[in-house]
Amino acid sequence: MFISDDLQQRWWALEAKLVERFGKKPDLEAVLFLIGLQETGFMAEKITKEEKQDLMHVAVCRVLSQSGYYVLEGNDPDHWPHYKQVKELPVMIAMEQENFIKDHVLLYFEQQGF
Repeated sequence: MFISDDLQQRWWALEAKLVERFGKKPDLEAVLFLIGLQETGFMAEKITKEEKQDLMHVAVCRVLSQSGYYVLEGNDPDHWPHYKQVKELPVMIAMEQENFIKDHVLLYFEQQGF
């Protein structure tokens, strides 16, 4: 499955806004990392690989919660959100998964007014 023209155009528009804001074109992982930082408020001088993975996991759960795949259970004592999967994700090949996530990321930014 190829990325639809509409999805591609919207993704390029988001990339352009992020380049304007940060001076560098982000890939999907970087965008998820930014969402994770936004959702957790996590701040650290140095971020470990594990923390980066955790932030990206929070981001994926957050963006997919918009379609009912995850629900926020609450925050732990360190204020990190914890999600519970409540709906099975569709089976997709890698490119379809990436487009599925991108579409949800775009919705997230739209809802955030970005």
